[in-house]
Amino acid sequence: MQPAIATEALAASARRAGAVVRTGVEVIGPLLDADGALRGVRTSAGDIAADDVLIAAGPWSGEMARTLGVELPVLPRRGVVLVTTRMPHRIRHKVYDGDYVGAVGSGDGALQTSGVVESTPSGTVLIGSSRERVGFDASLRVAVLEELAAKAVRLFPFLVEANAMRSYGGFRPYLPDHLPVVGPDPRLPGLWHASGHEGAGIGLSVATADLIVAQMTGEATPLDVRPFSVARASLGLLMPGVALPTDAAGARA
Repeated sequence: MQPAIATEALAASARRAGAVVRTGVEVIGPLLDADGALRGVRTSAGDIAADDVLIAAGPWSGEMARTLGVELPVLPRRGVVLVTTRMPHRIRHKVYDGDYVGAVGSGDGALQTSGVVESTPSGTVLIGSSRERVGFDASLRVAVLEELAAKAVRLFPFLVEANAMRSYGGFRPYLPDHLPVVGPDPRLPGLWHASGHEGAGIGLSVATADLIVAQMTGEATPLDVRPFSVARASLGLLMPGVALPTDAAGARA
């Protein structure tokens, strides 16, 4: 999946459904009613009233939440990918090395790399992956790309003959318990969250939207959303007077 193309397609679909997409507009604060509930946002282009406000800002969701007055420990987790020139189609499946699962589930902020190799329909090969928490530092380190290339060659020795064409990077929205937050925020009525999916966000975007819509409209959700509550104990957020969600067995999530 090409995230940029997918994003444009989703935005176009939203416009067809009546949504207004505003770019280059900064949210600068909340609009609150007399009871302290969120009823919209103040922006650099004026106030926008809304019964519900959803934060779905990826790695910037933590900053956005603080702008609206609540804490959400979403942090950027940087990763880079190396792309080869086109080559004969010899890699037919996405392949990971044994370190990948551990790196994804690690809470370590230092650099971690693991071999991930995947071919594309155009004939290029994508080589990853790296993870590190360095804020929003977007600088490129050649040493990291060299490490990824070496791990890819160990998986597929013929890649030693491949030529690198480009690299790209981004910031995954990281939460310390490695689960997203999808649902309402009991600390600020009217506020909703959909963030913290790390690298799976673009693939889970439509399913996440279904969960949010079902909760907003009072419909039954297709799965138990309690593990994704912002009030879950594993996030460690202060929730005075708020009962922590429990799973189906009665244990605190």
